[in-house]
Amino acid sequence: MKLWGLGKARNGPHRGKLMMPMLIILLSSLCLVVDGQMKISPETVQQWAVSFGKEIAALSERYSGAKLLQKKYKDVEGVVKIEEVDGEELVKNFAEEMEEMLGRKMKSVKRLAEAAEDADLYHEYNETLEFDYFNSMLINTVDEDGNPLPLGGDFPLEPNEHFNKLPVNTQQSNIQVPTNVYNRDPDILNGVYMSEALNDVFIDNFLKDPTLTWQYFGSSTGFFRLYPGIQWIPDENGVVTFDCRNRNWYIQAATSPKDVVIVVDVSGSMKGLRMTIAKHTINTILDTLGENDFVNIIAYSDYVRYVEPCFKGTLVQADLDNREHFKLLIDGLQVKGEGKVKNAMKESFRVLNEATTLGQGSLCNQAIMLITDGAMEDFQDVFEEFNWPERRVRVFTYLIGREMTFAENVKWIACNNKGYYTHVSTLADVQENVMEYLHVLSRPMVINHDHDIIWTEAYMDSVLFNTQAQSLLLMTSVAMPVFSKKKETLSHGILLGVVGTDVALRELMRLAPRYKLGVHGYAYLITNNGYILSHPDLRPLYKEGKKLKPKPNYNSVDLSEVEWEDTEEKLRTAMVKGRTGTLSLDVRTSVDKGRRVIFLKNDYFYTVINETPFSLGIVLTRGYGQYIFSGNVSVEEGLHDLLAPDLTIASEWTYCETDIDPAHRKLSQLQAVVQFLTGKEPDLDCDVQLLEQTLFDAVVTAPMEAYWTALMLNTSGMDEGIETAFLGTRSGLMRFQRYTGIEKRVAKSFLTSTDKENMFTLDHFPVWYRRAAEYLAGHFLYYMPRLDSKDAFRDYEPEYSSSLSAEKVDHQTEEGGRKRRETEKEAEGARIVIATTAVTVTVGKKTAIAGVK
Repeated sequence: MKLWGLGKARNGPHRGKLMMPMLIILLSSLCLVVDGQMKISPETVQQWAVSFGKEIAALSERYSGAKLLQKKYKDVEGVVKIEEVDGEELVKNFAEEMEEMLGRKMKSVKRLAEAAEDADLYHEYNETLEFDYFNSMLINTVDEDGNPLPLGGDFPLEPNEHFNKLPVNTQQSNIQVPTNVYNRDPDILNGVYMSEALNDVFIDNFLKDPTLTWQYFGSSTGFFRLYPGIQWIPDENGVVTFDCRNRNWYIQAATSPKDVVIVVDVSGSMKGLRMTIAKHTINTILDTLGENDFVNIIAYSDYVRYVEPCFKGTLVQADLDNREHFKLLIDGLQVKGEGKVKNAMKESFRVLNEATTLGQGSLCNQAIMLITDGAMEDFQDVFEEFNWPERRVRVFTYLIGREMTFAENVKWIACNNKGYYTHVSTLADVQENVMEYLHVLSRPMVINHDHDIIWTEAYMDSVLFNTQAQSLLLMTSVAMPVFSKKKETLSHGILLGVVGTDVALRELMRLAPRYKLGVHGYAYLITNNGYILSHPDLRPLYKEGKKLKPKPNYNSVDLSEVEWEDTEEKLRTAMVKGRTGTLSLDVRTSVDKGRRVIFLKNDYFYTVINETPFSLGIVLTRGYGQYIFSGNVSVEEGLHDLLAPDLTIASEWTYCETDIDPAHRKLSQLQAVVQFLTGKEPDLDCDVQLLEQTLFDAVVTAPMEAYWTALMLNTSGMDEGIETAFLGTRSGLMRFQRYTGIEKRVAKSFLTSTDKENMFTLDHFPVWYRRAAEYLAGHFLYYMPRLDSKDAFRDYEPEYSSSLSAEKVDHQTEEGGRKRRETEKEAEGARIVIATTAVTVTVGKKTAIAGVK
């Protein structure tokens, strides 16, 4: 339980025994005005302290009702069952459920790949094909005369809860084409026409697995077919720069992991526009690399040098940090001297050969990217020494500038080393020409029909939908290449594109429910590179003005950066290698937005999720985290108390799965629970164990409503300054009572949906719950949260609407400012004090925490 109130001073924490519910009281401190010249004896101060301690303890006990609630749980101990949590069994079960969920996504992607390949097999290319399709940029728009734009037309869209309330069309996909690609090019029209066959598969996949989100086909020609269909929003310049071929899911599915050495000519002849084009080419190549790839960059003129001397003679992982670091160094390259490519090529082969010998790098494809305006030396002996006859390392060449004098030399290098030659004369040429190397590297996969399924690292696709409805959720993508099966193409292999679907990591983590992990417990996911997919301490966003934006390296945060007590990296190493096991660590963890630290002894349990590059870990804390209790009450009794007006349940927890049936998607969790328990929606998939615990907690805590109400109605006996009483239980249930109206409250924002720290969320128990769990039952912890004027007085900020008149806006502004000034004056010197305590259940020698008051 929790209480808020205004009091007259504050007291330190008292140690006691661990309790089930937690109590919080908010009080404001009353400053005693003492003449600076007065002498006060220590005995007098001690008497004040004792007196104040007794007063605040009495207030806490009375307005929280902690003793009453502890008695109610004590009365039911005879029917309560307490069990020790088995971490090894728990992580195994969670991993199996996640494997099953991700397996359904992989099956959907396989069906898309098969359908796309069959559609291409029976499609005959038509150079003069005319075909109208729904272009996502042009749908539902008209010209000056009110006529639909070409490739536009009427495309019905309806807001959909499952797709972040975006307006979508679940009966049809549509097409996005980058601005720099002609939307009526014959290749585009033939590809779009052929891929119309995917519409039925998209819909069928969604019917088979209603938890699917976006499904898509990215074509090698540049168009992007997306289901469900949406209206694409261009940027502020009216341009769509999104190109599916640049996305990680496309690149990783189209090619195997690779080692790449980029060799760039920085001789004097590369000055001006040529160097600008060269830098852009390097940056574009870097953008095609991911964390499964390895890279280095060598610059040459009269001599050879590494652009980053610290990386000399080695390959580094092409993660976001390293790629961005290289881009900064490339930006500072200067041209000088004569270009001598021979030594640079020798150094590149040495680096790649050494990586192979030592078993380092990607252990897969290897390539050299040569960027130059011409090759004048005799370089054949370099290839004879390092690369022929096996030609294990492919060499791709990019001839920069309009000059074609050395084109034959540059082309010869690529053609004789299983690579690809490209002439890049303008900045506009870079994007398309760089992408060609992906098709070459994909040929062995195409010829062998290696339909490898790939999973990407965590990412936020804020680029895909430029709309406020897109909530920047972390997600991963599963993707698979699509190859041509036509007989005439089998010998040289043609990549048609990549199919894929997104998986919101938030939905995946729902399969590791919080109530099974305890107050400080949590689950997390990492990739086989050690990067975090999901972790409660991963904070990928920062605030810029009123907007939330992803941090530059949000998806390349290593496990060791958040589990930093793992100093020897035993946990990280084991999980990266896909092992199953346990580990115990003494840890310090922060609460209250990093302002406070608590010391815990945690047990880590981890295992691999089969058929994926991911590993799952769960954390259980010794003491209160070791046990979980359960109790039974009748559905009728529980339902009656569950519908009390002072009761809520955790909105982010899954009591019942509402995303399977579209008819259930608008139900809140409490509404879904009631519908299920009353038999109105018997087909809802609900967590029976969680529902039993919730009903039990609702019945046991029900007397608190009458207790609090009686105190509130007894106006003559109410103490000044007590604001709110509230409680929370391990089942995510909360009850609260406002003792004062909003006009008298100081902590106006406490327990609001925007104040996640004080609510049950998918990631953590409330801060007041976690802090009280460290104290023994029956004793109160007092603390003062940081409360600035913005938090305290946000209820007085005026709201604006485009429909308001100017006079009304002015009035709101004036009225809001007046109320704010008055409230600031009244609350000057006031402080909030939270008093919280825990309540426990004991059976035999086992004690479990049930909640906090």
